[in-house]
Amino acid sequence: MAERPDPPYLRIAAALRRRIENGELAPGDRVPATRRLAEESGVALATATKALAVLRQEGLIHATGRAGTVVAPRPAPPAPRRTAPAPPPVTAPAGDPGRDRLVRAAIALADAEGLAALSMRAVAGRLGVSAMAAYRHVRGKDELVALMTDTVLGELDHPRTPAPWRTRLEVGARALWRVHRAHPWLAQTGPLTRPQLLPRLLAYSEWMLAALDGHGLDAATVLDLNALLYSHIQGLAVHAEREAHAAGQTGLTDEEWLDTQEPAMSALLGSGAYPTLARLLDEVGEDGYDLRLDGLFERGLRALLDHIARLVAECAPPA
Repeated sequence: MAERPDPPYLRIAAALRRRIENGELAPGDRVPATRRLAEESGVALATATKALAVLRQEGLIHATGRAGTVVAPRPAPPAPRRTAPAPPPVTAPAGDPGRDRLVRAAIALADAEGLAALSMRAVAGRLGVSAMAAYRHVRGKDELVALMTDTVLGELDHPRTPAPWRTRLEVGARALWRVHRAHPWLAQTGPLTRPQLLPRLLAYSEWMLAALDGHGLDAATVLDLNALLYSHIQGLAVHAEREAHAAGQTGLTDEEWLDTQEPAMSALLGSGAYPTLARLLDEVGEDGYDLRLDGLFERGLRALLDHIARLVAECAPPA
């Protein structure tokens, strides 16, 4: 009796495994994206996803926060048996990375893999020093994150010359949005209700508050509006961080993930239970609705500024 052929996902996994074992795909190399695997093998996205899951379980590949799915490092070969005890290893004295190098290495790690991957040991490893060397500069992860936050906020670029209030707020909001887009982990560093008392964060707030002040608005309204503008930026930036994390964990882009949800979505929309959603999605056409965080940021910012303009107009003295 002829043997039954392996299912497609196992054949795909076996082909990738051979490429890893023969060195065609080296440790750290990106594994072909799920969509590419599906197209090359003529299978569904779900099948390609299942193939990658097999290799993850075997420890041959792993997901990173930003780079996607890559080939995992090869385990070190077992030490040879010795008839006599091995002499103790000789270690070089730990280096001193300096606070700035430490913070920059931590930022690079968080940018690449997300804040969850950040630890004192991981940062020290990037610098080739011991964890104790890192602790000479900061007391722990919380202090390190605060220094990272203050450092990246130094990238804020807003002019020091006077400008109309709306222009100042637009410039400030877009500057902070760019910093969050460059460093998605920044949105995870502190809740709105417990702001970090960092020099550059306070300087940014001062810039925004000065733009809102002096137009007849009471103090509480000025502070509320500043918080709304900040939370609009931070709230969307949280989703940018989650999007990057999800892509790294699943190996799927947003478009590829939506493709895997298409059968379930079609069934739900075809049920008649959600007529408004079904009609709107039908009206956007074959290309579908494309949710872009940058577009949402601009739309939300415009709505907030228009609201502030109405408040300022209400407070203006009659002509």
